[in-house]
Amino acid sequence: MKYLWKFKWDCGRVGDIEGLFVATEGEIKDALDKDVYFGEVLGKHSEIYGLLVENDVTKIDIDIDTVKRVTNVLGKTWSGYNPLEYIQHDGK
Repeated sequence: MKYLWKFKWDCGRVGDIEGLFVATEGEIKDALDKDVYFGEVLGKHSEIYGLLVENDVTKIDIDIDTVKRVTNVLGKTWSGYNPLEYIQHDGK
């Protein structure tokens, strides 16, 4: 079953990285403790990267049917950044 998740990283003085996205609990579990690389999303030389940990994502309490309907229109990433799309595989 897919749920709506909120992602947030506080990147200090350069800003925050946030997003609302849809994923299963299994997808979240598999992504935890993996390297995430966003690149220079907060400006030149910002180089935003790190490990995705449990406190970075929060499941949003919203009706599952609503999640399905909105996902049909917006896709898996509703707003901002979906950290699952930036996981580094095989050191890349």
